Amino acid sequence: MRARDPEEPGRVASSLELFFDLVFVVAVSITAAEFHHSLSDGDVGYALTHYLLLFFAIWWAWMNFTWFATSFATDDWLYRVLAILQMAGVLILAAGVQPAFEDSDFTITVVGYVVMRVAMIAQWLRASRSAGPRRRTTVVYALGIAVVQVFWIAFLALPEDLAVPAFVVLALAEIAVPVVAERQGRTPWHTHHITERYGLFTLILLGESLLGSANAVIEALHDAEALRPLISIAVLTLVVTAAMWWTYFWPPHHRVIRDLSSSLRYGYLHYFVFAAAGAFSAGIEVEIEHLAGKGELGDVAASFTVTVPVAVFVLGIWFLAIRQSADRLVNTVVPVGALLVLLDPVLPVPVTLTAVVMAVVVTVLVIRPPVVPAHR
Repeated sequence: MRARDPEEPGRVASSLELFFDLVFVVAVSITAAEFHHSLSDGDVGYALTHYLLLFFAIWWAWMNFTWFATSFATDDWLYRVLAILQMAGVLILAAGVQPAFEDSDFTITVVGYVVMRVAMIAQWLRASRSAGPRRRTTVVYALGIAVVQVFWIAFLALPEDLAVPAFVVLALAEIAVPVVAERQGRTPWHTHHITERYGLFTLILLGESLLGSANAVIEALHDAEALRPLISIAVLTLVVTAAMWWTYFWPPHHRVIRDLSSSLRYGYLHYFVFAAAGAFSAGIEVEIEHLAGKGELGDVAASFTVTVPVAVFVLGIWFLAIRQSADRLVNTVVPVGALLVLLDPVLPVPVTLTAVVMAVVVTVLVIRPPVVPAHR
């Protein structure tokens, strides 16, 4: 398992990586659905806290495999078996999402998470055998992950009232492992490959929003009184989702990752972008329920479940990738547009202002192409 060439030409996502992503479609879909149900019950704080914690587990498992694969993927039988073991962990984690939301019972979630991480430890130890000058880095990764998993197992013995703060502390410990390990010697990231993988995960998340658009049409066919608003929300959801896709893929992402600091920033802050994309699909479902006269949220709160995720998504991508490749006009319109969508609840038709603002943002991006930066 020798390190891959970071300058390897034509490097693209492998069939194994695409297969690996399929289990995350399941995990994201279940998490978004449970988030939607929890929001509809009216306890927004509880719903948001649990969503962010559970989404962290999904995102972190995906991200660790992705960055490892860009540096050490061999695609032999053992590598494939360990990747499939990680996929099993994701499915176990997904099975634990419902009890985590309903009863704050993270047992199944943690078991699935630890299965994924143990497989990751095996990958790093295998890489260490032929890592050469990067051996210390690979060993630190394996040791750091192993130590944190011991604490995750101990986490299961904690009383329920300590679950959330302990989860946050352990999440921070997980995040710290790559920071410490990479300072021992940088792993060879392939910038085009890694940003392609991030783009593919973004497509998975936006696909959940398209499902929300389809659900609005399905609901309309069974509710004649709400036919017009539900069809409207379906069309507007498609417009906003397409605009989010356009905005994300406008800048050349590979130019953003230049050194350890920029790679950590790109990798870690994507958590908010990904979580926002997943939350947007849940917000659409909340809005559909609200239009059908269901759920506990009022008009304004239901609208914010849609607009806040859009604002966070756009601001996140602007900060991470757009601003470095944009002129003054784009760097003004994009963040201002992200803030303007928060005014959507003042209109009687949900998502209308968001769709209009996002259409304007895309128009500006079309007429003002990315500016090639001076650095590579």
